[in-house]
Amino acid sequence: MPPLHILILERDPARLDELLGLLRAAGHRAAAAPDAAAAAMAIGVPGFDTLVLDLAVPDIDLASLRQALAPSDPAEPASLAEAERRHIALTLRHTDGNKRRAATLLGISRSTLLNKIRKYDLMERSR
Repeated sequence: MPPLHILILERDPARLDELLGLLRAAGHRAAAAPDAAAAAMAIGVPGFDTLVLDLAVPDIDLASLRQALAPSDPAEPASLAEAERRHIALTLRHTDGNKRRAATLLGISRSTLLNKIRKYDLMERSR
Protein backbone atom coordinates (compact mmCIF):
# COMPACT_ATOMS: atom_id res chain seq x y z
CA MET A 1 0.00 0.00 0.00
CA PRO A 2 1.45 3.40 -0.93
CA PRO A 3 1.92 5.99 1.78
CA LEU A 4 -1.05 8.23 2.48
CA HIS A 5 -0.88 12.01 2.75
CA ILE A 6 -2.65 12.78 6.00
CA LEU A 7 -3.66 16.16 7.38
CA ILE A 8 -4.16 16.38 11.15
CA LEU A 9 -6.03 19.05 13.07
CA GLU A 10 -5.54 18.37 16.77
CA ARG A 11 -5.71 20.84 19.67
CA ASP A 12 -3.62 18.77 22.12
CA PRO A 13 0.09 19.24 21.22
CA ALA A 14 1.12 15.98 22.89
CA ARG A 15 -1.53 13.99 21.03
CA LEU A 16 -0.61 15.77 17.79
CA ASP A 17 3.06 14.82 18.19
CA GLU A 18 2.08 11.25 18.99
CA LEU A 19 -0.18 10.99 15.92
CA LEU A 20 2.46 12.53 13.64
CA GLY A 21 5.10 10.14 14.99
CA LEU A 22 2.93 7.04 14.64
CA LEU A 23 1.79 7.87 11.13
CA ARG A 24 5.27 8.79 9.92
CA ALA A 25 6.72 5.64 11.51
CA ALA A 26 4.14 3.67 9.52
CA GLY A 27 5.50 5.24 6.33
CA HIS A 28 2.78 7.83 5.78
CA ARG A 29 3.28 11.52 5.08
CA ALA A 30 1.54 13.37 7.88
CA ALA A 31 1.24 17.13 8.31
CA ALA A 32 -0.34 19.25 11.02
CA ALA A 33 -2.78 22.03 10.22
CA PRO A 34 -2.09 25.07 12.42
CA ASP A 35 -5.78 25.89 12.79
CA ALA A 36 -9.26 25.03 11.52
CA ALA A 37 -9.19 27.65 8.76
CA ALA A 38 -5.95 26.24 7.36
CA ALA A 39 -7.38 22.71 7.52
CA ALA A 40 -10.52 23.76 5.65
CA MET A 41 -8.40 25.46 2.98
CA ALA A 42 -6.01 22.50 2.65
CA ILE A 43 -8.72 19.90 2.13
CA GLY A 44 -10.14 21.92 -0.73
CA VAL A 45 -6.90 21.45 -2.68
CA PRO A 46 -5.96 18.03 -4.09
CA GLY A 47 -3.08 16.38 -2.26
CA PHE A 48 -4.33 14.98 1.04
CA ASP A 49 -5.88 11.54 1.17
CA THR A 50 -7.17 11.66 4.73
CA LEU A 51 -8.13 14.19 7.37
CA VAL A 52 -7.79 13.43 11.07
CA LEU A 53 -9.89 15.98 12.89
CA ASP A 54 -10.40 16.83 16.56
CA LEU A 55 -13.99 18.06 16.55
CA ALA A 56 -13.39 19.84 19.85
CA VAL A 57 -11.02 22.39 18.25
CA PRO A 58 -12.48 25.70 19.46
CA ASP A 59 -12.36 27.69 16.22
CA ILE A 60 -13.67 24.95 13.95
CA ASP A 61 -16.50 26.07 11.71
CA LEU A 62 -18.36 22.88 10.89
CA ALA A 63 -20.40 24.56 8.15
CA SER A 64 -17.22 25.69 6.35
CA LEU A 65 -15.67 22.29 6.85
CA ARG A 66 -18.76 20.56 5.46
CA GLN A 67 -18.71 22.93 2.47
CA ALA A 68 -15.02 22.19 1.83
CA LEU A 69 -15.61 18.43 2.02
CA ALA A 70 -18.78 18.39 -0.08
CA PRO A 71 -19.29 21.67 -1.92
CA SER A 72 -22.86 22.44 -2.94
CA ASP A 73 -21.65 24.12 -6.14
CA PRO A 74 -19.60 21.63 -8.12
CA ALA A 75 -16.20 22.91 -9.09
CA GLU A 76 -15.51 23.76 -12.69
CA PRO A 77 -13.85 20.80 -14.40
CA ALA A 78 -10.09 20.97 -14.66
CA SER A 79 -8.45 21.29 -18.04
CA LEU A 80 -7.22 18.11 -19.66
CA ALA A 81 -3.62 19.23 -19.05
CA GLU A 82 -4.32 19.83 -15.35
CA ALA A 83 -6.06 16.47 -15.02
CA GLU A 84 -3.09 14.77 -16.70
CA ARG A 85 -0.63 16.62 -14.46
CA ARG A 86 -2.54 15.65 -11.32
CA HIS A 87 -2.85 12.02 -12.45
CA ILE A 88 0.86 11.74 -13.19
CA ALA A 89 1.71 13.32 -9.83
CA LEU A 90 -0.59 10.88 -8.01
CA THR A 91 0.88 7.94 -9.91
CA LEU A 92 4.42 9.04 -9.04
CA ARG A 93 3.39 9.36 -5.41
CA HIS A 94 1.78 5.90 -5.57
CA THR A 95 5.02 4.40 -6.91
CA ASP A 96 7.10 6.43 -4.44
CA GLY A 97 8.83 8.17 -7.34
CA ASN A 98 9.67 5.04 -9.33
CA LYS A 99 9.39 6.36 -12.88
CA ARG A 100 9.62 3.00 -14.64
CA ARG A 101 6.76 1.59 -12.57
CA ALA A 102 4.74 4.80 -12.96
CA ALA A 103 5.15 4.70 -16.74
CA THR A 104 3.97 1.08 -16.78
CA LEU A 105 0.90 1.93 -14.70
CA LEU A 106 0.12 4.91 -16.94
CA GLY A 107 0.56 2.83 -20.09
CA ILE A 108 3.22 5.11 -21.56
CA SER A 109 6.94 4.79 -22.22
CA ARG A 110 9.42 5.96 -19.61
CA SER A 111 10.73 8.63 -22.00
CA THR A 112 7.19 9.98 -22.52
CA LEU A 113 6.75 10.09 -18.75
CA LEU A 114 10.05 11.96 -18.34
CA ASN A 115 8.92 14.52 -20.95
CA LYS A 116 5.62 15.01 -19.11
CA ILE A 117 7.41 15.35 -15.76
CA ARG A 118 9.46 18.18 -17.28
CA LYS A 119 6.41 19.70 -19.01
CA TYR A 120 4.38 19.80 -15.78
CA ASP A 121 7.35 20.72 -13.57
CA LEU A 122 7.07 17.60 -11.42
CA MET A 123 10.84 17.18 -11.10
CA GLU A 124 11.12 17.81 -7.34
CA ARG A 125 8.15 15.56 -6.55
CA SER A 126 9.69 12.51 -8.18
CA ARG A 127 12.94 10.65 -7.90
